[in-house]
Amino acid sequence: MRKKTSLRTFGFLMAILTSPLFQSAAQAIEETARLAPMKPAVSEITFTVSPGKKGLHDLNYKVVLHNYSPPRNLHGSLIANSRSADTGDINHFWGRHRAVNKMVDGWWPDGGEGLSAESRITRHKMYFEGPLSDKSNTRPWSLHRTGYNGAHRYGGWIWSGDPSCTWKTLETHIGVGLNHSVSLSPFWGTDVGGFVPTNELTGELYIRWLQFAAFTSSFRGHGRTWHLRLPWGWNQGSIGPPESSIFDSENRDSIKKSGYPYPVELRNALIEPIARQYLNLRYQLLPYNYTLARETYETGIPPMRAMWVHYPGDENVKNLSDQYMWGADLLLAPVYEKAQSSRRLYLPAGNWYDFWTNEKLEGSRFISRQLDLATMPLYVREGAIIPFDPVRQYTAEKVPGNTTLKIYSGSNGSFTLYEDDGKTQDYLKGMYR
Repeated sequence: MRKKTSLRTFGFLMAILTSPLFQSAAQAIEETARLAPMKPAVSEITFTVSPGKKGLHDLNYKVVLHNYSPPRNLHGSLIANSRSADTGDINHFWGRHRAVNKMVDGWWPDGGEGLSAESRITRHKMYFEGPLSDKSNTRPWSLHRTGYNGAHRYGGWIWSGDPSCTWKTLETHIGVGLNHSVSLSPFWGTDVGGFVPTNELTGELYIRWLQFAAFTSSFRGHGRTWHLRLPWGWNQGSIGPPESSIFDSENRDSIKKSGYPYPVELRNALIEPIARQYLNLRYQLLPYNYTLARETYETGIPPMRAMWVHYPGDENVKNLSDQYMWGADLLLAPVYEKAQSSRRLYLPAGNWYDFWTNEKLEGSRFISRQLDLATMPLYVREGAIIPFDPVRQYTAEKVPGNTTLKIYSGSNGSFTLYEDDGKTQDYLKGMYR
């Protein structure tokens, strides 16, 4: 008898992608539509039942009917209470199909560009309060395409949408991430390598994008040409399956204009080991990154910081938008030009250690760092104490070994390591260390 195995056995958590903006249930994938957002956060809402398109905005945005085709006898009627007896069969459906009871761990709402500012906040709030109404001691998580000031209160992360796979897009995203982090939400990320394929999508562009993304809050591979979103996919000789039949028919002309990666790029054995190096580093820095998240909770300072956050009096950093601090101790300069052999960057006052070579360098000056494909310039502030964990395959994996503290000597320093259970709301009660 074959044993049934859950994806959770391998450390996978499930997030549902929903596209609820102005679509009818007939236009949506049925299960996605029906698993779209939770029950209303309030019960007394007046709305008109309709089988057609329903905009998710204002008060109606919280209504569970927004993405579910209601019974025909209710079409055109005015419902004053979404939990009334008239909607009993709808409530019955939701009672039996609650997504949280189907092992859904998070939400990924697409779209939202047409919503008002108030509605964008409501959207984030809904994806936060809905899960809490079912399981009050969990941490709701959602990844949004849009938002507005204040969205950070509701645990929603934001990604940059569907960018083109070009070098210029990669360069632009560094500044986008910095501005976003201090203005909208501290937790931001992008599709590694870009989303819309072009002839510029190469193994080199992918790995430079991945190196940058390893030092953003949301670190994920996603996009068309699916094989090329996988670290090992660059040596398979194939771009992978198309996104969908809809993608084929509706986007054929635009793809012809932008193009696909050249076939010669699909047999690149160099990409996987370099990607693995940065993936491992991301997990090794988990205690450092988690402490940054706590600092963000307490102070509002994002993990991804423009240079002026820590060096406001330095005129040289005022307009620097292509390098940044990851926390107070790590400085990185993403590589965003094709075939770049060196990278010019600025080291602020004090001494700095090259992360890869441990070379100690004086600050308050611009330097040029020689490059190979595996190297993104990364520097550590003198006096920093950086915690490193053993390499793991996923965040919650129990691995043997201890957390190692690496001290970059030369100046006095301190580091307050933060830990909690990583799952519940108990940290709000002071249950952490």
